[in-house]
Amino acid sequence: MEKHNESCGCGSAQRHSHCGCHHDHGHHHNHEHHHEHEHHHDEHGNLRVKLGLIVATLVLLAGAMVVEHRFELPVWQLLLVYLVPYLLVGHGTLREAAEGMAHGHAFDEHLLMSVATIGALCIGFLPGAEPQMAEAVAVMLFFEVGELFEGYAEGQSRRSIAHLMAIRPDVARVEREGLVADVAPESVAVGETIVLRAGDRVPLDGVVLTGTSALDTVALTGEAMPRAVGVGDEVVSGCVNGSGVLRVRVTKSYGESTATRILELVENADSRKSRSEAFITRFARVYTPVVVVAALLLAVLPPLLSGHFADTFATWLYRALMFLVVSCPCALVISVPLTFFSGIGAASRRGILVKGANFIDALAQVGTVVFDKTGTLTRGRFAVSAVHPEQCAERRLLHLAAHVEHFSTHPIGAALRDAFPDEATDGCQVTEVEELPGRGITALVGTERVAVGGLALMRDLGISIADCEQCAHQSATVVHVAIEGAYAGHIVITDQVKPTSAQALADLRAMGVGRTVMLTGDGAEAAAEVAAQLGLTDCHAGLLPADKAAHVERLLAEREPGRTLAMVGDGINDAPVLARADVGIAMGGLGSDAAIEAADVVLMDDDPVKVASAIGIARRTLAIARQNVVLAIGVKVAVLVLAAAGLATMWMAVFADVGVTVLAVLNAIRKK
Repeated sequence: MEKHNESCGCGSAQRHSHCGCHHDHGHHHNHEHHHEHEHHHDEHGNLRVKLGLIVATLVLLAGAMVVEHRFELPVWQLLLVYLVPYLLVGHGTLREAAEGMAHGHAFDEHLLMSVATIGALCIGFLPGAEPQMAEAVAVMLFFEVGELFEGYAEGQSRRSIAHLMAIRPDVARVEREGLVADVAPESVAVGETIVLRAGDRVPLDGVVLTGTSALDTVALTGEAMPRAVGVGDEVVSGCVNGSGVLRVRVTKSYGESTATRILELVENADSRKSRSEAFITRFARVYTPVVVVAALLLAVLPPLLSGHFADTFATWLYRALMFLVVSCPCALVISVPLTFFSGIGAASRRGILVKGANFIDALAQVGTVVFDKTGTLTRGRFAVSAVHPEQCAERRLLHLAAHVEHFSTHPIGAALRDAFPDEATDGCQVTEVEELPGRGITALVGTERVAVGGLALMRDLGISIADCEQCAHQSATVVHVAIEGAYAGHIVITDQVKPTSAQALADLRAMGVGRTVMLTGDGAEAAAEVAAQLGLTDCHAGLLPADKAAHVERLLAEREPGRTLAMVGDGINDAPVLARADVGIAMGGLGSDAAIEAADVVLMDDDPVKVASAIGIARRTLAIARQNVVLAIGVKVAVLVLAAAGLATMWMAVFADVGVTVLAVLNAIRKK
């Protein structure tokens, strides 16, 4: 594994910051995938070897201790006995320390452990000093136990996002010259046709040409509900095809496909450090050299000042060695970055992609959430919400309106067709269709002249409209219908609020988010109705993108100290405000490029409830990081005080370092 000791006081900690999956995006994916398998195999192999060395060392250490108590050996012979288990378990650490010194990056935990244990091995040669060789081997042994736990924790965190690694398959089945060939996905061009059999993972984004199926999107969205697709529907890479065979025309190259972009996003997430990580890295860079100098002073100054250097040097040297062991910053520099990486992995399993640990910080402090309306709190799709017939049956009114709108591409036409799905198969003939832009459509349905449109169309046709008290207060589109010049009734069409929006707002209030604001370009009535229905604290309607940006600037100025502002939008027309907010959260949906580019956090299934989930994960992650800092510093300070007073033992020093590191690492990877 890669080590960057120059950037941190604890070289092993920095292995974490590269424990995400490494891919060179310029290389072929099948090489990357093969490398990934090799990496996991090597990781398990290394852990097994390390565990074997630890067990063998325990046996040899026990044997050495028996020899020490049974036989009165000279110190140099005793040293030879203990060197066997010491070198067996510690050769890697000694090599790391030597390499660090050779490259000018000596001050890491390998040096601290090497100096402390070599000192403990040799202290018995000083006049009046007790041999500490068993303690020296034990310190190195437990240090390796800590490394073993660290390796296990890194593997766990890597596996927490490893489900994403599987979303990019090795093979695409492409139709070429009348045959279906298995090729690498990166060699498939836009416009080519790929074939998806049952159980295949979709290798590239595209549009269905033939076939129907259900796609399993759980790897992308975290949701178990399959998504039905048919001819004309989009499919995105990373999904798993269900039972049907699909032929799909490729619309995006391999490098631009959804799966590739998501993987790049997650892989690069830990390059953006949180404030806590950045502080710990800077802290360790200064802290470790200071500890070494302090240990030297502790070994030399008190004996010199006492006037009995020869008599007291061994005692103070032992305390200095304990000081070195206790002071090793492993628990901090391993567990804090690991905590944030684990938090990003936990979020990705729920279909929440966080672009960096710094956004975990921002999410945890959210006090104001600003929502776009259409496509965020509402579905962004129109649907019939009420039918008000006049001298006409409700079904007949819908039937005629759906037929007139049969060829319309307008969303309102689609809503009317959806409300009467039988219109395509009931055999009615639709002729003489005339579309009047901005007004509506007239057509012959069978032998009846039917007009469907707004108030302007009805006025043009000289048709009087009955007032509808129910519609007077509704923030909706009202479509009027006339049959043979007589008013037949009207249909109310609304943009539906998402079924989880109310729960999302309730969850945010329960988490203590004090201000929820909606900014929308829709009319005031429509906005006010949604705001009242969901319990938003503030609402601003009729806004252009520039107006939204101005409102966000005002809200940023008004936020409480130490609190952040999150903006939730669909990632396309909200890009400027998503970028300006402390944390931009995009309703990414499946394959929304603009969302993935614009935001700091992407919700892959467009579910507003995930906003509260993201904040909850961030808060738990930050809480665990703080617990680890308090635990590590608290225990170390306590043992250092005892060591300075001569009350601590090397075993206490081992617990203060390795024991606390193991506890902190296990805390870091627990469920977020």
